[in-house]
Amino acid sequence: MNISAIEIELPKAEKVRVSEDTLSVDLSDGRTILVPLEWFPRLVNASQEERNNWRLIGRGHGIHWEDIDEDLSVEGLLAGRPSGESQESFKKWLNQRRSRLTSQSRGRHIRRR
Repeated sequence: MNISAIEIELPKAEKVRVSEDTLSVDLSDGRTILVPLEWFPRLVNASQEERNNWRLIGRGHGIHWEDIDEDLSVEGLLAGRPSGESQESFKKWLNQRRSRLTSQSRGRHIRRR
């Protein structure tokens, strides 16, 4: 039995929107993917400004959020894969984020005096 490989071309991301509870990605083939934001803990913990600061990578095959160091692939979204980040890695990131935000807040407070 011969099985021929079929190459499937994945659509590309064109537009991204992040609400309080949903990640929405418009694709080049006309579909829109909606996934629960809770699948991506870094996005859940990001401010709306950080969520809106995204850019397409890999010619639209991925999405990158610079402020929170998060990358998602269109392939993963289509497959319904939530974040693969380990709890240990996420906790480390969250602790570093809290420390950085606390330091920034203190710096602004001191400058205002």
